[in-house]
Amino acid sequence: MTTTTEVRSAVLDSEHVGDIRGALGTIRLDDAAPRRGLSASLKTLMAIVGPGLIVMVGDNDAGAFATYGQAGQNYGTRLLWTLLLLVPVLYVNQEMVLRLGSVTGVGHARLILERFGKFWGAFSVIDLFLLNALTIITEFIGITLAAGYLGLPKAAAVALAAVVIIGSAFTGSFRRFERMAMVFCAGSLLLIPVYFLAHPRASQMAQGFVLPQLPGGAGHLSTVMLLIIGIVGTTVAPWQLFFQQSYVIDKRITPRFMKYEKADLWIGIAVVVAGAAALMGATTAAFAGTRGLGHFTDAAGLAQGLSAYAGRMAGVLFAIALLDASIIGAFAVSLSTAYAIGDVFGLKHSLHRGVKGAKGFYAIYAGLVVAAAAVVLIPGSPLGLLTEGVQVLAGVLLPSATVFLLLLCNDRAVLGPWVNGRLTNLFTSVVVAVLITLSVVLTASVLFPAITAGQIVTIMISCAAASVLAGGVALARRLRPGSVASLPVDRTGRSSWRMPPLTLLDRPVMSAGRKIGMSALRLYLAVAVILVIVRIAELAAAGH
Repeated sequence: MTTTTEVRSAVLDSEHVGDIRGALGTIRLDDAAPRRGLSASLKTLMAIVGPGLIVMVGDNDAGAFATYGQAGQNYGTRLLWTLLLLVPVLYVNQEMVLRLGSVTGVGHARLILERFGKFWGAFSVIDLFLLNALTIITEFIGITLAAGYLGLPKAAAVALAAVVIIGSAFTGSFRRFERMAMVFCAGSLLLIPVYFLAHPRASQMAQGFVLPQLPGGAGHLSTVMLLIIGIVGTTVAPWQLFFQQSYVIDKRITPRFMKYEKADLWIGIAVVVAGAAALMGATTAAFAGTRGLGHFTDAAGLAQGLSAYAGRMAGVLFAIALLDASIIGAFAVSLSTAYAIGDVFGLKHSLHRGVKGAKGFYAIYAGLVVAAAAVVLIPGSPLGLLTEGVQVLAGVLLPSATVFLLLLCNDRAVLGPWVNGRLTNLFTSVVVAVLITLSVVLTASVLFPAITAGQIVTIMISCAAASVLAGGVALARRLRPGSVASLPVDRTGRSSWRMPPLTLLDRPVMSAGRKIGMSALRLYLAVAVILVIVRIAELAAAGH
């Protein structure tokens, strides 16, 4: 059955249109009945739930375990407040992405290519590919650490994990993949019993959430700032934007189910924040008053500390949770890459297709997993530097990903009645300014390890002043009579509106101000990435 909406839609793979076959329910394409009553709403939510939950739980991956664990071991609960500050950032970023996916039917990388040209399209795919490849390596590092603690052979554990990660996607069934992913999402809840076994003080946890602190004083500001940037980078990662947009499309979710997808996103955010808080709280209790306080090593050290404090069971549960998190992280990051490349190059890219029906898509997915597993097993690989490099590069590249997200969500040809409102634009603009500031601080800290607290404060003040100036100019342009941005948005009929095929859209005209801003962003990214890579290579050559 072909509807008017389908004819006008811009979906690039025919398998992206059809029945919604989620892990926990089905919604037929021709099911247009209104959802009345609690039972009908719950059944619909069960069918829709998945994209938001998986992307958020995938965010609590091996890198997140190390970052949150380091915060707890070195600083106790005094950085818990960062998690609450990140909740609105997570929601607004991912809500914009799911809106883009359900309304356009086109992946994030393809939209950037079509609306901003080949340079930025190529840049978005290349940097995503490289960064994701490194991120998958860190997931396998997490697998080796968990296996080592549990007494499992390293090579066998890596090989088995790779088989599970690849096999789960190669079934040719979206539903089977999502069910497997949901099992691993449930495994992330193992951090809750770890928390109760460690039993940190409730009053200490509450204080950490509501009382922002920068522990260590001025002498340790640079170290604490780097850790906070690490928390931001591991919680709000560029791959999430590409993954959720494409996964929403592959699940065949349309604007009609937007409120259910937002509920799914909130469920995922609740799970990720609860897991991160449980990890910080448990490691706080385990290392308080011990020689390990302030001397974080790696996730295996966290497991040993938990075992020594709360018993062998706590260490085992932590290691299993780390193994689970690494696998689901590898799922999501590999898929985000395969989706993006398939989108840009016009390959068939859907989990609804079997391997024969989407050979390129599955080859990219499997190739990334196999390559990452092989690198981890190479003797003498600089795994610690790779982990550090991923966090740094993610922090450097994140502002550009958010800038493109904001621009796309204000593109009326792309989102029509679904474009951002003023409050969303204001909040996201502030987020972009903060992310750019953190990115500059991170880049400077990597290049100049001896950077002082005063220099960091100077950088932050300078970035804030530049942000205020840029914001004022942008606001003046938006309020100028006759500008497109000043025109009211007609939001009637939103539930059935879809973006027309990309070939029917005119390329947006770039204003002089936007061209200057984009050029400055391009220059900063090029210089920062090159300098960071050179610095990491120098450290590798020096044997660090």
